[in-house]
Amino acid sequence: MVRQRITFASSLLLILLLLAGCGSNGTSSSSAQPSNNNGASSTNQSVTASTEQGLDEEQAEAPQHRIVSTTVAITEVLDALELDVVGVPTTVKELPERYEEAVEVGNPMSPDMELVKSLKPTHVLSVTTLEYDLEKLFERVNIDASYLDFTSLDAMKEEIRKLGEMFDRQSQAEALIASYDEKISNIKAEVDGQPAPTVLILMGIPGSYLVATENSYIGDLVKQLGGNNIVTDSTVEFVASNTEYLHQGNPDVILRAAHGMPDEVIEMFDEEFRSNDIWKHFNAVKNGRVYDLPEDFFGTTGNLAADEALDIMADFLYPDRKG
Repeated sequence: MVRQRITFASSLLLILLLLAGCGSNGTSSSSAQPSNNNGASSTNQSVTASTEQGLDEEQAEAPQHRIVSTTVAITEVLDALELDVVGVPTTVKELPERYEEAVEVGNPMSPDMELVKSLKPTHVLSVTTLEYDLEKLFERVNIDASYLDFTSLDAMKEEIRKLGEMFDRQSQAEALIASYDEKISNIKAEVDGQPAPTVLILMGIPGSYLVATENSYIGDLVKQLGGNNIVTDSTVEFVASNTEYLHQGNPDVILRAAHGMPDEVIEMFDEEFRSNDIWKHFNAVKNGRVYDLPEDFFGTTGNLAADEALDIMADFLYPDRKG
Protein backbone atom coordinates (compact mmCIF):
# COMPACT_ATOMS: atom_id res chain seq x y z
CA MET A 1 0.00 0.00 0.00
CA VAL A 2 1.12 3.50 -0.70
CA ARG A 3 1.87 5.70 2.28
CA GLN A 4 1.17 9.42 2.39
CA ARG A 5 3.89 11.56 0.91
CA ILE A 6 4.05 15.28 1.45
CA THR A 7 1.09 17.66 1.43
CA PHE A 8 1.01 20.86 -0.55
CA ALA A 9 -0.98 23.32 1.55
CA SER A 10 -1.52 25.84 -1.22
CA SER A 11 -2.80 23.27 -3.73
CA LEU A 12 -5.05 21.72 -1.11
CA LEU A 13 -6.50 25.09 -0.16
CA LEU A 14 -7.20 25.94 -3.80
CA ILE A 15 -8.95 22.63 -4.36
CA LEU A 16 -11.05 23.07 -1.28
CA LEU A 17 -12.00 26.58 -2.40
CA LEU A 18 -12.68 25.55 -6.05
CA LEU A 19 -13.76 23.42 -5.36
CA ALA A 20 -23.47 25.87 4.24
CA GLY A 21 -51.01 27.87 15.88
CA CYS A 22 -56.72 30.59 19.68
CA GLY A 23 -59.83 30.46 21.73
CA SER A 24 -62.36 33.04 23.02
CA ASN A 25 -64.68 33.57 25.99
CA GLY A 26 -66.75 36.33 24.39
CA THR A 27 -70.12 34.64 25.03
CA SER A 28 -69.83 34.62 28.83
CA SER A 29 -68.76 38.30 28.84
CA SER A 30 -71.87 39.23 26.86
CA SER A 31 -74.29 37.46 29.21
CA ALA A 32 -73.00 39.48 32.18
CA GLN A 33 -74.06 42.84 30.68
CA PRO A 34 -77.31 44.62 31.84
CA SER A 35 -78.60 45.79 28.39
CA ASN A 36 -78.51 44.60 24.74
CA ASN A 37 -76.50 47.63 23.53
CA ASN A 38 -73.89 47.35 26.21
CA GLY A 39 -73.81 43.60 25.72
CA ALA A 40 -73.18 43.94 22.00
CA SER A 41 -70.43 46.46 22.62
CA SER A 42 -68.79 44.25 25.21
CA THR A 43 -69.07 41.24 22.95
CA ASN A 44 -67.40 43.06 20.08
CA GLN A 45 -64.59 44.21 22.36
CA SER A 46 -64.19 40.69 23.72
CA VAL A 47 -64.12 39.13 20.25
CA THR A 48 -61.63 41.73 19.06
CA ALA A 49 -59.39 41.14 22.05
CA SER A 50 -59.68 37.40 21.60
CA THR A 51 -58.86 37.63 17.91
CA GLU A 52 -55.84 39.82 18.60
CA GLN A 53 -54.70 37.38 21.27
CA GLY A 54 -55.09 34.52 18.81
CA LEU A 55 -53.06 36.37 16.16
CA ASP A 56 -50.35 37.21 18.67
CA GLU A 57 -50.11 33.56 19.70
CA GLU A 58 -50.03 32.42 16.09
CA GLN A 59 -47.31 34.93 15.22
CA ALA A 60 -45.32 33.88 18.26
CA GLU A 61 -45.53 30.25 17.18
CA ALA A 62 -44.70 30.95 13.52
CA PRO A 63 -41.02 30.42 12.67
CA GLN A 64 -39.11 33.66 12.21
CA HIS A 65 -36.07 32.12 10.55
CA ARG A 66 -34.08 34.28 8.18
CA ILE A 67 -31.56 31.88 6.64
CA VAL A 68 -28.60 32.85 4.49
CA SER A 69 -27.07 29.92 2.62
CA THR A 70 -23.58 30.59 1.29
CA THR A 71 -22.95 27.40 -0.74
CA VAL A 72 -24.80 25.66 -3.54
CA ALA A 73 -24.77 22.30 -1.75
CA ILE A 74 -26.41 23.74 1.37
CA THR A 75 -28.94 25.67 -0.72
CA GLU A 76 -30.04 22.49 -2.50
CA VAL A 77 -30.39 20.63 0.79
CA LEU A 78 -32.51 23.44 2.26
CA ASP A 79 -34.76 23.28 -0.78
CA ALA A 80 -35.20 19.53 -0.27
CA LEU A 81 -36.20 20.30 3.32
CA GLU A 82 -38.76 22.83 2.01
CA LEU A 83 -37.13 25.78 3.76
CA ASP A 84 -37.12 29.37 2.55
CA VAL A 85 -34.01 31.54 2.64
CA VAL A 86 -33.28 35.26 2.35
CA GLY A 87 -29.80 34.87 0.90
CA VAL A 88 -28.11 32.50 -1.56
CA PRO A 89 -24.59 32.20 -3.00
CA THR A 90 -23.65 33.86 -6.27
CA THR A 91 -23.01 31.04 -8.72
CA VAL A 92 -23.21 30.08 -12.38
CA LYS A 93 -25.08 26.95 -11.34
CA GLU A 94 -28.86 26.93 -11.45
CA LEU A 95 -30.39 27.24 -7.98
CA PRO A 96 -33.82 25.90 -6.98
CA GLU A 97 -36.78 27.91 -8.30
CA ARG A 98 -37.95 28.44 -4.71
CA TYR A 99 -35.13 30.95 -4.23
CA GLU A 100 -35.68 33.21 -7.25
CA GLU A 101 -36.37 36.20 -4.99
CA ALA A 102 -33.50 35.55 -2.57
CA VAL A 103 -30.58 37.98 -2.51
CA GLU A 104 -27.25 36.82 -3.94
CA VAL A 105 -24.60 37.34 -1.27
CA GLY A 106 -21.44 36.56 -3.23
CA ASN A 107 -19.01 33.72 -3.83
CA PRO A 108 -19.01 30.93 -1.20
CA MET A 109 -15.31 31.58 -0.60
CA SER A 110 -15.79 35.31 0.03
CA PRO A 111 -19.38 36.38 0.74
CA ASP A 112 -20.21 40.08 0.93
CA MET A 113 -20.24 40.36 4.71
CA GLU A 114 -22.02 43.71 4.87
CA LEU A 115 -24.69 42.46 2.47
CA VAL A 116 -25.16 39.32 4.54
CA LYS A 117 -25.48 41.42 7.69
CA SER A 118 -28.02 43.74 6.04
CA LEU A 119 -30.36 40.77 5.56
CA LYS A 120 -30.64 40.48 9.36
CA PRO A 121 -30.12 36.71 9.28
CA THR A 122 -30.96 34.41 12.15
CA HIS A 123 -28.81 31.68 10.58
CA VAL A 124 -25.83 31.92 8.23
CA LEU A 125 -24.70 28.56 6.88
CA SER A 126 -21.38 27.56 5.33
CA VAL A 127 -19.30 24.35 5.28
CA THR A 128 -16.47 23.20 7.52
CA THR A 129 -13.97 23.13 4.65
CA LEU A 130 -14.28 26.94 4.43
CA GLU A 131 -14.40 27.62 8.17
CA TYR A 132 -10.72 28.47 8.52
CA ASP A 133 -10.96 31.15 5.84
CA LEU A 134 -14.35 32.61 6.78
CA GLU A 135 -14.56 32.45 10.57
CA LYS A 136 -12.66 35.66 11.32
CA LEU A 137 -14.40 37.53 8.50
CA PHE A 138 -17.81 36.74 9.95
CA GLU A 139 -16.62 37.59 13.45
CA ARG A 140 -15.53 41.06 12.32
CA VAL A 141 -19.13 41.92 11.39
CA ASN A 142 -20.57 40.13 14.45
CA ILE A 143 -22.17 37.30 12.50
CA ASP A 144 -22.34 33.93 14.22
CA ALA A 145 -22.09 31.56 11.25
CA SER A 146 -22.62 27.79 11.40
CA TYR A 147 -20.38 25.41 9.46
CA LEU A 148 -21.90 22.17 8.20
CA ASP A 149 -19.75 19.06 7.79
CA PHE A 150 -20.31 17.72 4.27
CA THR A 151 -16.94 15.95 4.02
CA SER A 152 -18.50 12.49 3.99
CA LEU A 153 -21.90 11.00 3.26
CA ASP A 154 -22.47 10.01 6.88
CA ALA A 155 -21.46 13.48 8.08
CA MET A 156 -23.81 15.10 5.56
CA LYS A 157 -26.68 12.86 6.66
CA GLU A 158 -26.10 13.88 10.27
CA GLU A 159 -26.12 17.56 9.31
CA ILE A 160 -29.38 17.05 7.41
CA ARG A 161 -30.87 15.47 10.53
CA LYS A 162 -29.74 18.44 12.64
CA LEU A 163 -31.25 20.91 10.16
CA GLY A 164 -34.51 18.98 10.27
CA GLU A 165 -34.61 19.23 14.05
CA MET A 166 -33.59 22.89 14.08
CA PHE A 167 -36.20 24.04 11.56
CA ASP A 168 -39.00 21.57 12.28
CA ARG A 169 -38.45 19.56 9.10
CA GLN A 170 -37.82 16.18 10.68
CA SER A 171 -40.00 14.21 8.27
CA GLN A 172 -38.35 15.73 5.20
CA ALA A 173 -34.88 15.19 6.67
CA GLU A 174 -35.49 11.55 7.57
CA ALA A 175 -36.95 10.85 4.13
CA LEU A 176 -33.84 12.28 2.48
CA ILE A 177 -31.51 10.30 4.73
CA ALA A 178 -33.50 7.12 4.09
CA SER A 179 -33.15 7.59 0.33
CA TYR A 180 -29.35 7.53 0.62
CA ASP A 181 -29.38 4.51 2.90
CA GLU A 182 -31.68 2.66 0.51
CA LYS A 183 -29.48 3.48 -2.46
CA ILE A 184 -26.37 2.07 -0.76
CA SER A 185 -28.25 -1.03 0.40
CA ASN A 186 -29.55 -1.70 -3.12
CA ILE A 187 -26.14 -1.27 -4.72
CA LYS A 188 -24.48 -3.58 -2.21
CA ALA A 189 -27.09 -6.22 -2.99
CA GLU A 190 -26.43 -5.82 -6.72
CA VAL A 191 -22.65 -6.29 -6.36
CA ASP A 192 -22.76 -8.97 -3.69
CA GLY A 193 -20.05 -11.56 -4.32
CA GLN A 194 -18.00 -9.36 -6.66
CA PRO A 195 -14.39 -8.65 -5.60
CA ALA A 196 -13.75 -5.24 -4.03
CA PRO A 197 -11.62 -3.14 -6.42
CA THR A 198 -8.55 -1.16 -5.41
CA VAL A 199 -8.90 2.49 -6.34
CA LEU A 200 -6.75 5.57 -6.96
CA ILE A 201 -8.50 8.96 -6.92
CA LEU A 202 -6.84 11.95 -8.57
CA MET A 203 -8.22 15.39 -7.66
CA GLY A 204 -7.25 17.91 -10.31
CA ILE A 205 -7.33 21.69 -10.72
CA PRO A 206 -5.79 23.60 -13.63
CA GLY A 207 -2.06 22.94 -13.56
CA SER A 208 -1.81 20.34 -10.81
CA TYR A 209 -3.45 17.44 -9.04
CA LEU A 210 -3.47 15.76 -5.64
CA VAL A 211 -4.44 12.28 -4.52
CA ALA A 212 -7.70 11.91 -2.57
CA THR A 213 -7.71 9.63 0.46
CA GLU A 214 -10.70 7.85 1.96
CA ASN A 215 -11.10 10.89 4.23
CA SER A 216 -12.23 12.97 1.24
CA TYR A 217 -15.85 13.05 0.08
CA ILE A 218 -15.16 11.07 -3.11
CA GLY A 219 -12.95 8.69 -1.16
CA ASP A 220 -15.80 8.16 1.27
CA LEU A 221 -18.19 7.25 -1.57
CA VAL A 222 -15.69 4.63 -2.75
CA LYS A 223 -15.47 3.29 0.80
CA GLN A 224 -19.27 3.25 1.19
CA LEU A 225 -19.48 0.96 -1.83
CA GLY A 226 -16.75 -1.41 -0.66
CA GLY A 227 -13.83 -0.11 -2.73
CA ASN A 228 -10.32 0.02 -1.25
CA ASN A 229 -8.32 3.24 -1.60
CA ILE A 230 -4.65 2.47 -2.32
CA VAL A 231 -3.58 5.50 -0.25
CA THR A 232 -3.58 4.44 3.40
CA ASP A 233 -2.28 5.63 6.73
CA SER A 234 -3.44 9.21 6.19
CA THR A 235 -5.64 11.43 8.32
CA VAL A 236 -6.06 14.23 5.76
CA GLU A 237 -8.31 14.48 2.71
CA PHE A 238 -5.63 14.98 0.06
CA VAL A 239 -1.95 14.10 -0.26
CA ALA A 240 0.78 14.63 -2.83
CA SER A 241 2.56 11.55 -4.14
CA ASN A 242 4.63 10.77 -7.23
CA THR A 243 3.67 8.15 -9.77
CA GLU A 244 6.38 5.69 -8.74
CA TYR A 245 4.87 5.40 -5.29
CA LEU A 246 1.33 5.29 -6.66
CA HIS A 247 2.32 2.46 -8.98
CA GLN A 248 3.21 0.32 -5.98
CA GLY A 249 -0.50 0.19 -5.16
CA ASN A 250 -1.28 -0.68 -8.83
CA PRO A 251 -5.02 0.09 -8.59
CA ASP A 252 -7.75 -1.73 -10.48
CA VAL A 253 -9.54 1.58 -11.07
CA ILE A 254 -8.37 5.18 -11.47
CA LEU A 255 -10.92 7.92 -10.88
CA ARG A 256 -10.11 11.45 -12.09
CA ALA A 257 -12.04 14.37 -10.57
CA ALA A 258 -11.75 17.71 -12.38
CA HIS A 259 -12.50 20.99 -10.60
CA GLY A 260 -12.34 24.69 -11.32
CA MET A 261 -12.19 24.40 -15.12
CA PRO A 262 -13.19 20.77 -15.80
CA ASP A 263 -12.44 20.71 -19.54
CA GLU A 264 -8.99 22.16 -19.02
CA VAL A 265 -8.26 19.76 -16.15
CA ILE A 266 -9.31 16.73 -18.19
CA GLU A 267 -6.95 17.85 -20.96
CA MET A 268 -4.22 18.17 -18.34
CA PHE A 269 -4.91 14.62 -17.13
CA ASP A 270 -4.89 13.28 -20.70
CA GLU A 271 -1.54 14.95 -21.40
CA GLU A 272 -0.09 13.60 -18.13
CA PHE A 273 -1.17 10.07 -18.98
CA ARG A 274 0.29 10.38 -22.50
CA SER A 275 3.60 11.99 -21.62
CA ASN A 276 4.43 10.18 -18.37
CA ASP A 277 5.38 6.69 -19.45
CA ILE A 278 4.80 5.08 -16.06
CA TRP A 279 1.01 5.36 -16.31
CA LYS A 280 0.84 2.72 -19.03
CA HIS A 281 2.12 0.18 -16.49
CA PHE A 282 -0.86 0.69 -14.16
CA ASN A 283 -3.40 -2.14 -14.28
CA ALA A 284 -6.24 0.40 -14.48
CA VAL A 285 -4.72 1.93 -17.62
CA LYS A 286 -3.94 -1.42 -19.22
CA ASN A 287 -7.51 -2.59 -18.66
CA GLY A 288 -9.20 0.63 -19.73
CA ARG A 289 -10.57 1.42 -16.27
CA VAL A 290 -9.71 5.10 -16.01
CA TYR A 291 -12.81 7.24 -15.49
CA ASP A 292 -13.46 10.98 -15.37
CA LEU A 293 -16.00 11.91 -12.69
CA PRO A 294 -18.59 14.56 -13.67
CA GLU A 295 -18.09 17.64 -11.50
CA ASP A 296 -21.82 18.20 -10.89
CA PHE A 297 -21.99 14.95 -8.90
CA PHE A 298 -18.49 14.73 -7.45
CA GLY A 299 -17.46 17.89 -5.65
CA THR A 300 -14.92 18.34 -2.89
CA THR A 301 -17.82 18.13 -0.42
CA GLY A 302 -21.12 16.28 -0.33
CA ASN A 303 -24.23 17.52 -2.10
CA LEU A 304 -27.84 16.61 -2.75
CA ALA A 305 -26.91 14.50 -5.78
CA ALA A 306 -25.17 11.90 -3.62
CA ASP A 307 -27.65 9.20 -4.66
CA GLU A 308 -26.86 9.76 -8.35
CA ALA A 309 -23.15 9.92 -7.55
CA LEU A 310 -23.38 6.53 -5.85
CA ASP A 311 -24.96 5.03 -8.97
CA ILE A 312 -22.25 6.46 -11.22
CA MET A 313 -19.53 5.30 -8.85
CA ALA A 314 -20.99 1.80 -8.63
CA ASP A 315 -20.91 1.44 -12.42
CA PHE A 316 -17.22 2.40 -12.46
CA LEU A 317 -16.21 0.14 -9.57
CA TYR A 318 -18.33 -2.86 -10.55
CA PRO A 319 -18.71 -3.20 -14.33
CA ASP A 320 -20.65 -6.46 -13.84
CA ARG A 321 -23.17 -4.79 -11.54
CA LYS A 322 -26.63 -6.33 -11.87
CA GLY A 323 -28.55 -3.06 -11.48
